[in-house]
Amino acid sequence: MAFPLSSSITLSFTPSTPKRHFLSTHLAFRFNQARSQENARPFQLKVQCKASKEAFVKDKSQCRNIPTSFNLSNLINGTMKLENVIAVILILAEITSPLPLAGWDFWSISPANAVLYSPETKLPRTGELALRRAIPANTNMKAIQDSLEDISYLLRIPQRKPYGTMEGNVKKALKIAVDGKDSILASIPADLREKGSTLYSSLVDGKGGLEALLKSIKDQDPDRVSVGLASSLDTVAELELLQAPGLSFLLPEQYLKYPRLTGRAIVELTIEKGDGSSFSPEAGGELRKTATIQVVLDGYSAPLTTGNFAKLVTDGAYDGTKLSCINQAIISENDTGKNGYSVPLEIMPSGQFEPLYKTTLSVQDGELPVLPLSVYGAVAMAHSEVSEEYSSPYQFFFYLYDKRNSGLGGISFEEGQFSVFGYITAGREILPQIKTGDVIKSAKLVEGRDRLVLPSES
Repeated sequence: MAFPLSSSITLSFTPSTPKRHFLSTHLAFRFNQARSQENARPFQLKVQCKASKEAFVKDKSQCRNIPTSFNLSNLINGTMKLENVIAVILILAEITSPLPLAGWDFWSISPANAVLYSPETKLPRTGELALRRAIPANTNMKAIQDSLEDISYLLRIPQRKPYGTMEGNVKKALKIAVDGKDSILASIPADLREKGSTLYSSLVDGKGGLEALLKSIKDQDPDRVSVGLASSLDTVAELELLQAPGLSFLLPEQYLKYPRLTGRAIVELTIEKGDGSSFSPEAGGELRKTATIQVVLDGYSAPLTTGNFAKLVTDGAYDGTKLSCINQAIISENDTGKNGYSVPLEIMPSGQFEPLYKTTLSVQDGELPVLPLSVYGAVAMAHSEVSEEYSSPYQFFFYLYDKRNSGLGGISFEEGQFSVFGYITAGREILPQIKTGDVIKSAKLVEGRDRLVLPSES
């Protein structure tokens, strides 16, 4: 018959490791279960620290013998439960590991823990939000936008919502809008300023403006708050687009030979079933032989990639293109006969003002793109068959983001590896209905042709 383990463990050590903070520590653990002194026998255990390139301790002179004395109670009949032995071993491993004390070296935690595996990562969850954040607008408008977007996260809190905090956010946005009126309007080109003034008035005290939003929050009506917030953010985006008539940076000279998009554009793709079947009807409608997807291209963050795609669309290169469904993506066929440009991989990191070329981002080091892949309906170019430093001249894909296949922070494991250049803003609901063999019947550039600059026009 086995009896419970009863013991007293005393460990004293003072590790010394470079660039880490520890305290001289005396740890005592006692298993205060029934003990018998009949067969008690003490023994000594020494744990030797060894130098290793992978370990925190890099100099053997810093290693110490750690004397650890154990007084174990007698084990009646010399038997012990296996789980108690394992428990002691695990405790020893935990105690003797060189772990920093909580709070002493918090800033040295790998950024990957804060980005890939943090449930608090505020990554855009919709294409509309990602596109709004990508607009290079006036700093006052960005401050208003940030204050309002925080309310979106507060609205997700169930039951007792923090209306007081929401009210503070709207008042802050109102103050910035009123105090910064001249700066906001001065950032709009003269020929668009009248339109900007109208939008500004709508933002401040219009039907769907900040004053109306403030009243909804005071009434503690979450539905009205949600609708009013969406309206205010739409107006903010319209104002910001007026403030950004072109690129906010100069392209490297060697890339001026490529087509480029100097702002936003909209492409409509008409999809039809390859097997002659139909798409599910819209609410109250009938079965559809074709369905339409609307994609907003963001030239502010990926001017070369969007420029190449927009040129291919205007040339009719995607008309009749077959689609294939692979893991988490719907990809176009790779027709090497099309006259696309082999554009370098183009990714703009968050916090920077121009894209990086021919290089991926390291999410492990905390780098995130302005246009994240981790959004359902993101549109990106496939890699070139020749080199991953370049995008395919022609082949693109719709990304079917699934949080279940991502890190705890909701970030795709492919994040920062592809040139994302836009998002589906209408027609996302048909993506699950698209099957391998379905066809892009037509692709049209319905807005933004005036922002497409071709090499001959440079």
